[in-house]
Amino acid sequence: MTAEPMAIERALTLGSNHVVGRYRYEIATQRWWWSDETFQIHGFEPGEVVPTTTLVLAHKHPEDRTRVSQVLANAAVTGEPFSSVHRIMDARGRERTLTVVGQGRRDPNTKQVCELVGYFIDVTSAVKARAGEAANASIRAAAVTRAPIEQAKGIIAFAMGIDAESAFEHLRTTSNVTNVAVRDVARQVVEMATTNSCSAANVIAVLAPPAPSTTR
Repeated sequence: MTAEPMAIERALTLGSNHVVGRYRYEIATQRWWWSDETFQIHGFEPGEVVPTTTLVLAHKHPEDRTRVSQVLANAAVTGEPFSSVHRIMDARGRERTLTVVGQGRRDPNTKQVCELVGYFIDVTSAVKARAGEAANASIRAAAVTRAPIEQAKGIIAFAMGIDAESAFEHLRTTSNVTNVAVRDVARQVVEMATTNSCSAANVIAVLAPPAPSTTR
């Protein structure tokens, strides 16, 4: 059984903790064959159900079902190698992420595509790990951005004798007036405070006055 090697390699680069199952789909009869691993991926014991196109599509995530159906329909016509990353809901109600790769086989007599063969690769754990890494990176980036803002608020509040909320309003207004990101304005304030005396005059020199509040 063959499938597009590069597509499989791309899927496997997501990590080593996943299950790989094989499948074969006979187009004329619409009969599917699944390996034991493919049953497992879909939350079934081997041979517990008879795989059908209806069953295959029913387990696809509702948001991905139409796209996967189109991929299979196109492959059945062209026989070209294909790959798809999509979500399924397995028989136990768990959401899983699969990479599916495959290609068509042609009847030697008619030259028509007669079946699709390939692999289901469960990459759920790898996708979750990547998502966790991305979330942690976002948190770290937010912390790095927030630190100078908090420092600047303290400097402004101390120098101008105002509270932290009013200090932040000065930062935000300066950002809007100068079209400079709040974090960069904050860094300017922190840098100014470390190179000059932290006086009200020095702070005011880099800040715009806050916008007046509107009374409703």
